[in-house]
Amino acid sequence: MMQAQEFERSDAGFGWVINHLPTILWQRKWYVFALFAVLTLAAVIAAYSLPTLYRSSATLLIESQELPNNVVDAPATGEIAQRIAKIRERVLSRGDLIGLIEQYDLYASERRSKPLSEIIDKMRKATSVASLEGNVGTPTPGTDNLIALKMTFDYPDPVKAQEVLQSYVTSFLRMDSDTVEDQAALTVRFLQDQAAKLQTQIQAVEGQITDIKARNGSALAIGGGQMIDTGTYSAQIFSLENQNRQLLIESKKPAGRNQAIANAEEALAAARAIYAESHPDVVAAKEKLKALRQALPETTASGDDSTIQEQIRANNDAIAQLRAGREAAVARASTAMAGQAKAPVLMEQASQLESNANALREQYKEVAGNLMKAEASARMAGEQRAERLSLVEPPSLPDSPNWPNRPLVMAAGAGAGLVLGLLLALLVELLRRPLRSPVQIEGMGFPVLGIVPVYDLPGKKSGWWPFRRRKLELA
Repeated sequence: MMQAQEFERSDAGFGWVINHLPTILWQRKWYVFALFAVLTLAAVIAAYSLPTLYRSSATLLIESQELPNNVVDAPATGEIAQRIAKIRERVLSRGDLIGLIEQYDLYASERRSKPLSEIIDKMRKATSVASLEGNVGTPTPGTDNLIALKMTFDYPDPVKAQEVLQSYVTSFLRMDSDTVEDQAALTVRFLQDQAAKLQTQIQAVEGQITDIKARNGSALAIGGGQMIDTGTYSAQIFSLENQNRQLLIESKKPAGRNQAIANAEEALAAARAIYAESHPDVVAAKEKLKALRQALPETTASGDDSTIQEQIRANNDAIAQLRAGREAAVARASTAMAGQAKAPVLMEQASQLESNANALREQYKEVAGNLMKAEASARMAGEQRAERLSLVEPPSLPDSPNWPNRPLVMAAGAGAGLVLGLLLALLVELLRRPLRSPVQIEGMGFPVLGIVPVYDLPGKKSGWWPFRRRKLELA
């Protein structure tokens, strides 16, 4: 005979566990209570033995530049998220953290037993820099949607937590301002150097153009070349030589002097018939006639030969001047011919240099415009009107610990003990496999002869009231 709860034919397989779950839990209640009590006690001990940490927090607002972008461009400092990330790495660098640890005597007990690198890693983990994004409207593509930074620091001493966070905030604000100003100043210096180099290059190219024009001005002015007529000089020289021959002949005659004047008049008339009054031959004939008339009056019949010799010397001087002029004309003609050959090359060089100068002037104009914008941006950064961080919530002095959350730890331990106790009770039931159903007996190859119900006596409780049911006695 054995006792069991009433059963159904569906007790085959593991269905009997579900059907008899209240009985199983009641009979295995000590497993559940034991684990529940142990883990709850452990959670209580852990909750009060974990180190207490206080959290100091501060909020930094990301303010945009005060002037519109169409008035003054913002300094080229990159995206705000990247700038903040760089500042964070600098603030949490090894050297700065060591300085804070020594300044505020942080982690005194840990420093006596642990290496400094572990202390620095622990301090970094205790520091948090989180960004807050704005959710009003739709953010513009390609722009940052950050509106503020949330900084926290956890430490067992609330006063030191506030002091360390204040140092963090001060470093953040100072580095952000220095970054914006330095970047703006660097941009101005770079553009100034670039503008100075362009000015130097423009002056050098203009100097080359001026030098080419100065050294080859005549060739560039003549351009296609100009032929110089030297026949006029030869004709004048030939005429003066003929006059000298005539004067020599006339000097041997008694009336040679008057005849010379007549010949001069004939030569002047012949020249006027061919050339204009301004022609060199006409001018020379006039001068000759004038000289003969002054030296040899027509009424004079003197046979003095000195006047004729003087005229011959004058003609020889004129011939020498004409020859010198002809040689100079020939030299100029040669120079012109040489310049005519060099002119295309010189003009091409000058044209290329002028093109280079124009390109450099365009670059200088663009750089000068950018320089003006950069100077305005640098001024705006120096006056704290560019995009920057501002403190809106200073570091707080925590009045209650942030860690550990003792109620949560104890509740978690109690919940874990209850769940593990139930699992342990079911595990023991599955391992021991007690007989709780006729189907289990039939599964062993033994027939069930009958079922005898067993009732509780009046006034006697058969168990905890939720599981109080009539029992069956199996024979």
